[in-house]
Amino acid sequence: MGIEKCCVSDVDAWLSSPGLTHLLRSDPPTSSPSPQRERSLSCPSLDVQSCGKMGNMATEIVAFLLAISGWILVSSTLPTDYWKVSSVDGTVITTATFWSNLWKTCVTDSTGVSNCKDFPSMLALDAYIQVCRGLMIAAVCLGFFGAILALVGMKCTKIGGSTTTKARLTVLSGFHFILSGLCCMTACSIYAHRITTDFFDPLFVAQKFELGAALFIGWAGSVLCILGGLMFCLSLSEGSSFRQVAWFYGHAGR
Repeated sequence: MGIEKCCVSDVDAWLSSPGLTHLLRSDPPTSSPSPQRERSLSCPSLDVQSCGKMGNMATEIVAFLLAISGWILVSSTLPTDYWKVSSVDGTVITTATFWSNLWKTCVTDSTGVSNCKDFPSMLALDAYIQVCRGLMIAAVCLGFFGAILALVGMKCTKIGGSTTTKARLTVLSGFHFILSGLCCMTACSIYAHRITTDFFDPLFVAQKFELGAALFIGWAGSVLCILGGLMFCLSLSEGSSFRQVAWFYGHAGR
């Protein structure tokens, strides 16, 4: 009995100690939120704006690559030789190949020797060749200025001024690339239409030609320029949608 009383008294003394009473009455520890989560909860519009900026920048880079690739193809189409091709076949081999572009007409024999003749007078040329020349030169110039405007207006560059100014320059470069693609596509289509019209005309007795490789290169470059220009123009609407979402989150958080 003496031992039991002693143990009970020791337990009562331990339970009534000040340290244990403070431990039992203290509130459970609360974990403080991290600074990153506190920033996200207090201002979620910052995360939306950063995501929108990165997505817009990626769109502009892809558009720039497409447009520049198309402009290179368009520029290479202008001096390319084979706009239209015709061949004279012998019994075994091709005896001669006739080809023309916007600047000259040539013939290549079976030995590989070419004889070319430049168009003698610009005013004496057919109207469709003059139109194609003007459209192709305009396409190259528009693509050149579009590339400069794109380099200045893209968000990944450090020149161009404010964000609004850079966005306007980007859209302007998109319009330049679209016009460049349309000019080249129109020139190649006019030239191809003339070739096919003469080829399928039963009353046309002169030498008939077929479509050359330069026309297909020009059409491919035109499509790339138009796609790149459209992506440049759509990047503005994409950035505006992200800014609207960020504005909504910012005002909803208040």
